[in-house]
Amino acid sequence: MTARVRPSRPRQPEEPVRQENLRTLNLELVFRHILAAGRPISRTELASVTGLTRPTITRIAEELLAGKLITEAGLSHNGRAGRPRVGLTLSEKGPAGLGLDIRADGLAACVVDLTGTVRHLAFTPATYSGWGAPDVLAQLARMARAAIDATAAEDLTVLTATLAVPGPVQAGIVQSAPELGWRDVDAQALLRDALHPLDLPITVDNEANLAALGELYASDNTLDSFVYVSGGLGIGAGIVLDGQLMRGARGWSGELGHVTVYPDGDACPCGSRGCLQAYASLSAVLGDEPAPAGITPDAAATGRAEAGHPATIAALEAAGTALGIALADMLNILDIDTVLLGGSFSLLASWLTANARAEIDRRVLTAAWAPITLRPALLGPDAAVIGAALTSIDQIRRHPTTWLARRQSQVTSA
Repeated sequence: MTARVRPSRPRQPEEPVRQENLRTLNLELVFRHILAAGRPISRTELASVTGLTRPTITRIAEELLAGKLITEAGLSHNGRAGRPRVGLTLSEKGPAGLGLDIRADGLAACVVDLTGTVRHLAFTPATYSGWGAPDVLAQLARMARAAIDATAAEDLTVLTATLAVPGPVQAGIVQSAPELGWRDVDAQALLRDALHPLDLPITVDNEANLAALGELYASDNTLDSFVYVSGGLGIGAGIVLDGQLMRGARGWSGELGHVTVYPDGDACPCGSRGCLQAYASLSAVLGDEPAPAGITPDAAATGRAEAGHPATIAALEAAGTALGIALADMLNILDIDTVLLGGSFSLLASWLTANARAEIDRRVLTAAWAPITLRPALLGPDAAVIGAALTSIDQIRRHPTTWLARRQSQVTSA
């Protein structure tokens, strides 16, 4: 499963391609074809599709095999007559990506291998009561170490980590996460310090964006335009158009929770009034009856809804209406026909969908002849942590020479 990559701008003529650069370009070309094949592909086929000579393909294949980026998949005719050929495919050992997520109901850690397969998924319930940012990130660091150790036993090496957070991020700094009480928190630095002495590159991104990428990966890019709406500590949206995540000019797009649904409405933690957050967040659904000590907001809201708690049902109906109003505005602007409900919304979809759909059908101009699909996300509450892990491993998929150089350095220093 791979995400589509935005084509880069053509390079301006600068200087001749040097031999070492040519070797890198050829290696990445071959690796991309193995990645895109979706099945074992022979050396002969690679020579045909890349235009490279068979000796060059052989040299590159040996380098990728030695680096545990690919493996030989056995003998196969591939439906053709003649001598069976050895196929090459992505390795399930070698480099891996780590995802970490701060969710409404707790903390999550996930490791995926190069094939995109989840090899480790762990969850720790948390209510965050009395926790500061260093406490949250220290606990995540403990989960990260456990995930790294567990997958190392399976011959996997975690190269990078991506942290999903409920708020806008710039250069590793969480600028605002009201439900956590965070403002201008350098989550990247705090997590790096908590992981010391591990030298692990860390990226921090908005959880709705990462969840949207997770859903894109999970769909094998067959679902290439959609809005992913994440409910939980906050409400965010990841917007995917033609297989590309829309981040906005400064990377802050998708703050659906602060779209105004009622201009003179209730106060929002952001300081404004009438925001979707004030009507559809978990705290709004729980109202004057917060989750009991030791019970996460997700579990409290779901349990009360399943029990038919009148105040909770009424709050969920109001949340669905507000959500539908906000989504209708977004859909009218973007002309997208699919909305995925993720995070806490994926658990509460049964009580949100009817009212949200009614507002969408009423307010989206094209809904009468082009119906909107509104459904729970495929990956449910785990979308962000899986998306974070896949984002980490995608860096290796795009630049396999990074991993090969690291392995060579380790061998040299050993």
